[in-house]
Amino acid sequence: MSAGADVLPAAAWVVALAGLSGMGPARLGALLGRWEPQQAWRRVEEGRAHLDAEVVAVARRLDAALSARWRREAATVDVTRRWSAHVDAGVGVVVRGDAAFPSPLRDDHEPPAVLFSRGSLDVLRRPRVAVVGTRRCTHAGRVTARELGHDLAAAGVCVVSGLAQGIDAEAHRGALAADAGAAPAAVVGTGLDVVYPRGNAELWARVAAVGCVVCEYPLATRPAAWRFPARNRIIAALADVVVVVESHARGGSMHTVDAALERDRPVMVVPGPIRSPASTGTNDLLAAGSAPVRDAGDVLAVLGLDGAALTRGGGDPRPAPSPSAGAVLDAVGWEPATIEVVAQRVGQPLAAVATALSRLERDGWLLRQGGWFERTAHAS
Repeated sequence: MSAGADVLPAAAWVVALAGLSGMGPARLGALLGRWEPQQAWRRVEEGRAHLDAEVVAVARRLDAALSARWRREAATVDVTRRWSAHVDAGVGVVVRGDAAFPSPLRDDHEPPAVLFSRGSLDVLRRPRVAVVGTRRCTHAGRVTARELGHDLAAAGVCVVSGLAQGIDAEAHRGALAADAGAAPAAVVGTGLDVVYPRGNAELWARVAAVGCVVCEYPLATRPAAWRFPARNRIIAALADVVVVVESHARGGSMHTVDAALERDRPVMVVPGPIRSPASTGTNDLLAAGSAPVRDAGDVLAVLGLDGAALTRGGGDPRPAPSPSAGAVLDAVGWEPATIEVVAQRVGQPLAAVATALSRLERDGWLLRQGGWFERTAHAS
């Protein structure tokens, strides 16, 4: 402990508790469910946390050995300094029960005991849709996630995701690109000063600047495999609807789906090619009865919001293809194809097909990825 520690806010003691090794969400919740934060810290300092039957009944594997380890660690912790580090870093700390604690999490059956945040939690007052999916996504999946993120944000929906590579990141990029759109929110599985993956550092900063990034771990918490399924339960709890863009059969997104179904949240799915490994899990969900997502309008309808501005077909701002270019577009289909394959399908010379493909790409009907062409559902 340190001088002046007795006048610290309750959140400071929670920060100190959360920083102890082995102090996961369940154990922290058990301690704070039994005692006020400073009293819980005293119990830990004295090595007596494991002696309370109510705590042990809720906490996972809280025994004498773990209690002794906490006691040794607590003796070295400067609570004031640890609290000041969070304040100086601009990290908000809200404890369950605080007025600022997000209402969707307050009554959850697995609530975080504390939320650390950068940005404004007020963005979570809007309708919220989680857009999730695999890190190993296809190019089509990236485009779809970006389009959904953009269109949902443009309709006033807070896009929630995990800032992981792949689908998560693209959904956030799309939301950020929406002019005057709703700000996004992210839930991460590390401390807010530990960007993971590192390549998303700029995206983390942008989401925090206009929306919020939250976690249940104090500064300096490193990534660990178990933290990400724990993170996914918060994403599911925050969401009014969960949309899965692409997922392998055993992908991490399925943890979010399971958590959403436990909470009676609607789960919607973007259909994918039946031969694509990245769509195995999503197509399984469709077969099990999840509603399909054709565009953001389908999601808005489930939310009970007006999606009239998100038109299909006739409202497309792209120039209509000429009859010959339209035939080439149809020949591309909805899976990536090379120019040779398209020419064979449409029965036109390579030179004519190349000209049509270039025009379709320019007008926003196609995306080129290396030597492959891929059709897009919306103007990008």
